[in-house]
Amino acid sequence: MVMPEAARRWTRQMVFALPDDRNRYELIDGELIVTPSSAPPHQLLVAGLFASLQPYLTRTGAGLILCSPADLAFGEGEILQPDLFVLPAPVPGPLTSWREVTALLLAIEVLSPATARWDRGLKRRRYQRARVAEYWIVDPDARVVERWRPADTRPEIVDVVLEWRPDADIEPLRIELTALFTQVLGTP
Repeated sequence: MVMPEAARRWTRQMVFALPDDRNRYELIDGELIVTPSSAPPHQLLVAGLFASLQPYLTRTGAGLILCSPADLAFGEGEILQPDLFVLPAPVPGPLTSWREVTALLLAIEVLSPATARWDRGLKRRRYQRARVAEYWIVDPDARVVERWRPADTRPEIVDVVLEWRPDADIEPLRIELTALFTQVLGTP
């Protein structure tokens, strides 16, 4: 979705002053990103990924998975709202403010027509600059995951089994993508 005033440099205070209109607001490098509420297939895919990651993280103690809205910031004047994100262990707890989140093991965005441009461009570059260990862009239409790491100039495209190892000392998580996409979205 196009920003209301493309030439304006937005601040956190300006964004927080906007009315609650069910849109999702993010702010990166002074640029306001406005996206509408997501559709049910998007939410079902987010839920499926959460259900795949949460037991693994609990069992291994590698981190804590959460979902937006979250108002994350790795620098001044930004608001980041990844669909899902994993805080590294040990998790400072209990969390009382999003400002306490200073690093992520993983950020996940599920693409939609309204977010694809931002997820693949501005947001990807911001997560890479923040040294987020992995950034997954989940494409429900292509039924693939684009995996980005901080130094990558091109993504790794995963279409069958997504393997994630947040720590070399623990076993990897394996997500059967074909099964996940079929369960959530139906047959191709």
